[in-house]
Amino acid sequence: MKTIDELLADGVSGKRVFVRADLNVPLADGTITDDGRIRAVLPTIKALADAGAKVVVASHLGRPKGAPDPAFSLLPAAERLGELLGAPVAFAQDTVGPAAHDAVDGLQPGQVAVIENLRFNPGETAKDDSERGEFADRLAALADVYVGDGFGAVHRKHASVYDLPARLPHYAGYLIATEVGVLKKLTEDVKRPYVVALGGAKVSDKLAVIDQLLGKADRLLIGGGMAYTFLKAKGYEVGISLLQEDQIPAVTEYLERAEKQGVELVLPVDVVVSREFPDLKTKAPTENTVVDADKIPADQEGLDIGPKTRELYASKLVDAATVFWNGPMGVFEHPDYAEGTKAVAQALVESDGFSVVGGGDSAAAVRTLGFDENAFGHISTGGGASLEYLEGKTLPGLAALED
Repeated sequence: MKTIDELLADGVSGKRVFVRADLNVPLADGTITDDGRIRAVLPTIKALADAGAKVVVASHLGRPKGAPDPAFSLLPAAERLGELLGAPVAFAQDTVGPAAHDAVDGLQPGQVAVIENLRFNPGETAKDDSERGEFADRLAALADVYVGDGFGAVHRKHASVYDLPARLPHYAGYLIATEVGVLKKLTEDVKRPYVVALGGAKVSDKLAVIDQLLGKADRLLIGGGMAYTFLKAKGYEVGISLLQEDQIPAVTEYLERAEKQGVELVLPVDVVVSREFPDLKTKAPTENTVVDADKIPADQEGLDIGPKTRELYASKLVDAATVFWNGPMGVFEHPDYAEGTKAVAQALVESDGFSVVGGGDSAAAVRTLGFDENAFGHISTGGGASLEYLEGKTLPGLAALED
């Protein structure tokens, strides 16, 4: 794929450059709680603006139902982008209507505009090719060149990600180029030992990547809510912990495969349990205890890995040459259940290996728990996209950027 450096070498002064970014930031009462994704696309936007382009930034945010919804407006992201750029950013209150055209027409070389949430138009996510294509045509009318830099959306076959690049000269931005380069380090000529730590709520979200990694990783460390399906598959009582009973046969097969293939598949040996889920708003202290993983009371649920497991997992990460971590080890949003996730993050910081934090909740946890982002090899902006790449899938947004 062509990169933004090639575009800049050809000259962009005065050209309208459509940047498909990922500004899908978390909001609480209209306030951004983590601006990592905005900061990640800054190098691309700034390089284009500095070169005299008229930069048109577009993104989705959340899951509106194909119509305007103030709760999902990109206005807070546009305002934060302006703060980070140190320059005014125009904001259009529609996607392809009069406001968008006015905002773009009003740009001078070196200026930036953000158009409203792409998912306010049903054509963005339509399954019908012609409906998506019609929306892509209207987006193409806003620009002369396309730069794809929303890595968190490249696994979606959406109009702005998949169809629009076919209608304009297209290039990969700095973020996408970096993300792809990092993922190649996890799939091609990997330095070993290669350790993968997987957490998060649902084991069903990770089955495909586990299937792929069983043939590539040296060790798999399992935590988070998904761990309880693995523990149940071993015949343990898991109480009222998160459990996907329909996935037990698949998990059982993976446990058997790991043993046959000589892959260490490491499960929690102790867990922090409680009778009720914590209040994540007030973060009020909870009653909890630590029990062995095979002794979870029937009326309690596991909410974090325990201290012995933290030590165990840290010991499995210390000598790793390559680490991929996706998914928290527990309910990290509450201080009573953040220690497991914190322990994995700290082990990555202390490791001399190349560490990749696989986006989503893992990236949020790194920031929420106060870690220096520069202490990790790479923090991805796309959890789902990273996983699908590791699963060996063709990602529509990357395929669309190929020449």
